[in-house]
Amino acid sequence: MQPPILTLVVFTPLIGVLVLLAIPGHNQRAIRWVALLAALTSLGFSLALTGYRPDGPEFQFRESLDWIPAFGMGYRLGVDGLSVVLVILTTVLSVVSIFYSWDPIQTRVKEYYATMLLLMVGMLGVFVSLDLFLFYVFWEISLIPMYLIIGIWGGPRRIYATVKFVIYTLVGSLLMLVAILAVAIAHGNASGQFTFDYLVLRGFSYTDNLQALAFIAFFLAFAIKVPMWPLHTWLPDAHVEAPTAGSIILAGVLLKLGGYGFLRYSLPLLPDASKSFAPIVIGLAIVAILYGALVSMVQPDLKKLIAYSSVSHMGYVMLGAFVFNVQGLEGAVFQMISHGITTGALFLLVGVIYERTHDRLIAHMGGLNAKLPRYAAIFGLFTFASIGLPGLSGFIGEFLVVLGAFRFNAWVAAATMLVVIFSAVYMLWMFQRVFFTVPSGWMRRFWPSLKDMSRNEWLAVAPLVVLVVALGVFPGPVLHALDAPMQRIVEIVNGSSGLTSFQLPW
Repeated sequence: MQPPILTLVVFTPLIGVLVLLAIPGHNQRAIRWVALLAALTSLGFSLALTGYRPDGPEFQFRESLDWIPAFGMGYRLGVDGLSVVLVILTTVLSVVSIFYSWDPIQTRVKEYYATMLLLMVGMLGVFVSLDLFLFYVFWEISLIPMYLIIGIWGGPRRIYATVKFVIYTLVGSLLMLVAILAVAIAHGNASGQFTFDYLVLRGFSYTDNLQALAFIAFFLAFAIKVPMWPLHTWLPDAHVEAPTAGSIILAGVLLKLGGYGFLRYSLPLLPDASKSFAPIVIGLAIVAILYGALVSMVQPDLKKLIAYSSVSHMGYVMLGAFVFNVQGLEGAVFQMISHGITTGALFLLVGVIYERTHDRLIAHMGGLNAKLPRYAAIFGLFTFASIGLPGLSGFIGEFLVVLGAFRFNAWVAAATMLVVIFSAVYMLWMFQRVFFTVPSGWMRRFWPSLKDMSRNEWLAVAPLVVLVVALGVFPGPVLHALDAPMQRIVEIVNGSSGLTSFQLPW
């Protein structure tokens, strides 16, 4: 009998939380080790998912139990190639975040690690749910811990950032709940079988009006999470005020929930609406790519620069998802993975210098290459990965998205390639100002005491270094795992005719 691998992956962190509750708050060493071991155990179980067979059934490691049968709700779990890569990304970044937090987090340590482990439960549950209502429950679970992480352990404007974060994401998730109920009720009325089973609902043909309205509701929920322009304004504030580990998880995983929602639910469930609304989404994606790059150029704060770069990079994800060809879709997913690794690492490295100087202003830096050469080398590696240097993971995703965009429309591809130059400009200019200019007067105050990266900081960033190089040189296994799921999405959407009876404004 197959063990319940997915349940073990999702709920092992929750067991860690229960153990933490029994540990006295003053025993910080035991608290840290329990949290790390819980996250590592979940990572170990997630690595069992590498046994996923791309030529096998669509969803594997299936688990199904009745939950609320009267309403058609079930505990239904399963993964395809899309879910597998995102689950492993989540467990890796969670381990990195928890381990990195050992030194920076010194207040309410027990509560902090319990919150981080609960956040893992919510994020992992989203990626493995095959029941729409269960998906919504895990989606909401992931919101509360991040609210606490920013609101309790964040910066001086943390209350403003958390309130903005919650308002944006909660409004979006409530609209998503309405859409989920609408598609389930429509299926129930037509078939007499009321269910939230994703595989059943995916095969149902909804009316044009329902598809259009449900797509808009899903779009607002997922676009806020991505975040797409102009729904992005919560992100820079949340990043700047979040503790370093919070920023790693926010950029590395939580933004991917939005991209995953589009690929798993919006496109397969509502193919006609997806096809009809694609021109608007592609237009917004191009604006986001350009806007994020231009705004990043003028940011004085190092963390805010990386936050706005996320808006630009996630624009590539949306562009690749809505050109409806395999290259674009695989590029979108690979971009999500690469962005999670590179941006997560960049936020970690910003945290390294912030712990030493308690400052992130680029104008206050300078000359760090002379004092912190190893730190400069690692920062440079992820800077080049972020701008898509061949041989590193960032190149693969951007190349496939541009290739998919070219197959869709040459002018769209040309506009996207132009912005690649802008991303190189703002990232390299930032790198030059931080590491290769004359140290500022502010920085000279810390100059005698500045030390290069510690052992714990090296251990935290090491897995990300390995991944960014390995995926850049040998992306084959990930792309092979994505082939079947992405091909299935292409067949579903391209087999649709678009909305006909619903009057679109174009």
